[in-house]
Amino acid sequence: MKDIPAIRAAQGAPRLRDFHQARWDEPVIFELSAEGERGVLVPETEPGIERAVGDVAASLPRSVLRAAPPALPEISQNRVLRHYLRLSQENLGADLNVDVGQGTCTMKYSPKVNDVLARSPKLAELHPLQDEETVQGILEVMYRFEGFLKALSGLDAFSLQPGAGSAAVYANASIIRAYHASRGEADQRREIITTVFSHPSNAACAKTAGFDIVTLHPDADGYPDWKALQAAVSERTAGLMITNPEDTGIFNPRIREFVDAVHEVGGLCAYDQANANGILGITRAKEAGFDLCHFNLHKTFSTPHGCGGPAGAAIGVTRKLARFLPVPVVTFDGRRYHLDYDRPDSIGKIRPWYGVAPVILRAYAWVRSLGPDGLREVARVAVLNNNYLLKKMLEIRGVSAPYAKGRRRIEQVRYSWADLTRETGVHSEDLGLRAADFGVHYWTSHHPWIVQEPCTLEPTESYSKADLDEYAAIIRHVAEEARRDPETVKTAPHRSTVHRNDPSPMDDPRQWAITWRAYRRKLRETAGSGRRKA
Repeated sequence: MKDIPAIRAAQGAPRLRDFHQARWDEPVIFELSAEGERGVLVPETEPGIERAVGDVAASLPRSVLRAAPPALPEISQNRVLRHYLRLSQENLGADLNVDVGQGTCTMKYSPKVNDVLARSPKLAELHPLQDEETVQGILEVMYRFEGFLKALSGLDAFSLQPGAGSAAVYANASIIRAYHASRGEADQRREIITTVFSHPSNAACAKTAGFDIVTLHPDADGYPDWKALQAAVSERTAGLMITNPEDTGIFNPRIREFVDAVHEVGGLCAYDQANANGILGITRAKEAGFDLCHFNLHKTFSTPHGCGGPAGAAIGVTRKLARFLPVPVVTFDGRRYHLDYDRPDSIGKIRPWYGVAPVILRAYAWVRSLGPDGLREVARVAVLNNNYLLKKMLEIRGVSAPYAKGRRRIEQVRYSWADLTRETGVHSEDLGLRAADFGVHYWTSHHPWIVQEPCTLEPTESYSKADLDEYAAIIRHVAEEARRDPETVKTAPHRSTVHRNDPSPMDDPRQWAITWRAYRRKLRETAGSGRRKA
């Protein structure tokens, strides 16, 4: 009999796990549909109820009635179960692996007790159209959680309505627009200043809100260029929308000077704190002079990231901007909580209902479990973990950390594999796909690639030293493999469900299909076009 623990110990720690992910050629659920198959038989309406209620459909306006039933998949319970279990086996995430590779997204452990809270029938069965008298509990949670965010940011009023970080950025851009409009300066103040290493949503959402974008690039040390800011501010400036630390993990120590420069010309300043994991309880938007900020609840506040959803965000403003917040806002009269829609200067609604209640409850529970000292400890450990991983990464031949040479980073680092690529022809994307063969995730960065051959790692406070050692060992192995066997890396992955994408469809909007219905429609259009050409 082999002494398995002894063999593993002899191999040294950390070891590379013998990983092979399940791979199913699983169709989308619409393709599994079989006419007449049922998962649940809905009971017939009882005659007494039918007589009392009448024909409900006949009482609805014709404009809201479907011409045909929805084309939902018809499928049995056991096949539904198999379908989703197979898909779950093709996933990686914070509950399965050392998930430090999704830089800028703060992937962290979400305590399962908070899931129990969110799945409680007391919350799960609430309906957003219920009278506010029947939802006092969740309104109290929302009101109290906004109080926590006020303390963490120093700002005076919050809204939990945004459904994600980009929605929060858009809401703040809309508030900036409404503020200037209230002063009769909307036509004059057309420009939003941001930086190339801030989250791209700042530029994109401000553009969507109608602004022109001025983008600052970094100076030689990686900080937003101060002289470029001075040249950019003018009577046309509506505001500054900026991330700090930026997506390089570098904190701008002159941030107050940037804010003051924008204020001097009459602009407002919005602090993108989607990734606040390294600064909780340490720095605040107020002390830096910001007028607005936002937090991502599905990142910093430990609710699941959910691969793009469910998500939730919070926007905060100073007292002078509170009147522009989206409707409704939660108020408290000393006895009852209310949803206040009577706000004539509001930017209006930016999503249905008030906010994503399960996400808010999880975030509230997370903050309550930690308290002020615990939140500061989260930030300290996140920064410690990041700088430990930085040290381990820089011991690997071929990788560098551009800018701020020799200085610490905050919550993440944007590394560069440019040296390795020049030596081997192996690109950063190749390394990431090969890393998937060892059961870990790895991300490059947003475009444009200002940092050449980038990868962006953010370890958060959730991971132990052993976890970080294991992750660094995998990256070291892949980098060494790129030198001795580059084809294995260039043709990866070999043991994972992820695959190499053909970029050509992404360059052709005619091939984009976000939903199954859009996909089927485009197939018909393509077939029809082919017949016409013939």
